[in-house]
Amino acid sequence: MLRPSKSFALLLALLAAPAAAETRTAEAAAADGGGWTQFRGGPQQTGIAADVLEPPLEVAWTATVPEGIESSAAIAAGTVYVGGLDGKLYAFDLKSGTLRWSYQAEDEIKSSPLVHEGTVYVGDEYGTFHAVDAASGSGKWTFQADSSIPGSANAAGGCILFGSYDNFLYCLAPDGTLRWKIETQGYVHGTPAAWQGKAIASGCDGFLRTVDLASGKELQSLEIGGYVSASPAIAGGRAFFGTMENAVVAVDLEGGEVAWSFRPEREFPFYASAAVRDGLVIVAGRNKRVHALEAASGAERWSHSRPARVDASPVISGGYVYAADKAGNVFALALSGGELAWEFATGDGFAASPAIGGGHLVIGNEAGTVFAFVEQDR
Repeated sequence: MLRPSKSFALLLALLAAPAAAETRTAEAAAADGGGWTQFRGGPQQTGIAADVLEPPLEVAWTATVPEGIESSAAIAAGTVYVGGLDGKLYAFDLKSGTLRWSYQAEDEIKSSPLVHEGTVYVGDEYGTFHAVDAASGSGKWTFQADSSIPGSANAAGGCILFGSYDNFLYCLAPDGTLRWKIETQGYVHGTPAAWQGKAIASGCDGFLRTVDLASGKELQSLEIGGYVSASPAIAGGRAFFGTMENAVVAVDLEGGEVAWSFRPEREFPFYASAAVRDGLVIVAGRNKRVHALEAASGAERWSHSRPARVDASPVISGGYVYAADKAGNVFALALSGGELAWEFATGDGFAASPAIGGGHLVIGNEAGTVFAFVEQDR
């Protein structure tokens, strides 16, 4: 039993940061006990890894995917899942990099896999959404949208959620049955977040939509003023995301209004999705910088310059931010101040984002090399 003084201190700590504690708990649970089962790590898409990796890191293994990689990896039950521009979904052993199986889709896979209850879900550029057995690689079912599916899927409330370039947001049952779909006014590029029984979806029509998961009814839509490729991160009742109109935006989900908007001095689009932890929003841009913004106000806490644009979405692991740039570097920054803590040059650029789970950081580059990093022996 806790002593009274410790109980009181714990109560104060919980009262001081309920939103942050809620986010960490939810995302850690979604991360499958140290895995990384979907894009951005969990249903709220905050980009927080349950595993803590301390730099410097070293390469544990590499694998090759023909024709290149834009798909961010998923990690579950000792397996790495990643899509290739050759139209195949690959499963590699997390420890050794040995190929376990591959599955042939209809077209290029730019979508990042979702691993949920023994099934891998992924879309392709032909518009086919695939359900694949996670252990064997056997196809379970497919669902056909009317255009490409570059974004990733999410799972919540009995829905397998994803968007398509046919302008629809879809909810499928786990058996592939269509539960509902809702039409938007533009491409749905990013991954919808799930929060409090709702889907939160951004899109290329410049709106942020809130949709009831049970019914598919649109509850709210807010015009942002620019199309959005990034996926929203949900923390503390707000959605955080960058736009292709050179801004980072925070939206109050209860009030349905923009809480703040940040524009850097050197204005370029924000393609990557944000990570949120401890009152900081970490976002990378095509202005060749990684920014840390205060979640409450949007004020810039720090920024870090890179040699090329950053389309990879940052991931927070312990006290570090991991990301990758178009110059081919994987790197770690201190979360507190943005100082460079580690960097590894691969020679080829990154469109995919890091995945952290099972003691590994996994990422594939545009040349088709999958890198698995682990902590260096000390």
